[in-house]
Amino acid sequence: MKPSTRPSAPAAPLEQPDDVYRKSLTDMQYAVARLKHTEPAFTGTYWNHWDQGQYNCICCDTPLFHSDHKFDAGCGWPSYFQALTDGVIKEITDHSHGMTRTEIVCGQCNAHLGHVFNDGPAPTGLRYCVNSASVSFESK
Repeated sequence: MKPSTRPSAPAAPLEQPDDVYRKSLTDMQYAVARLKHTEPAFTGTYWNHWDQGQYNCICCDTPLFHSDHKFDAGCGWPSYFQALTDGVIKEITDHSHGMTRTEIVCGQCNAHLGHVFNDGPAPTGLRYCVNSASVSFESK
């Protein structure tokens, strides 16, 4: 998988100083989005959430995923087969925990979202496995 690009994306990320995140996020949101932790499976707000709308970055409010692209992967985290638009997600090779995976981060503020895997459904074959703590939901 290669990083996607979006021509209309700002040249500079919208990343804020760390103290801004410490004040505006819950402890869990901060640990996941800024420190790259993972919330326990089957505990996040959105793993079994099926309302219509979009999921935005918890740090900068960038729209990331739409409920139409969400599916039940049985893994205990919200899973999507595609991002809302090209460029909203950046992919980074992750060698943590003795394995190689592809980390996904917000394309605007670099918030840790989760990982992407090649075991998702059609039409993409991808599974964006996202921590609930990294996103907020906007009903449509």
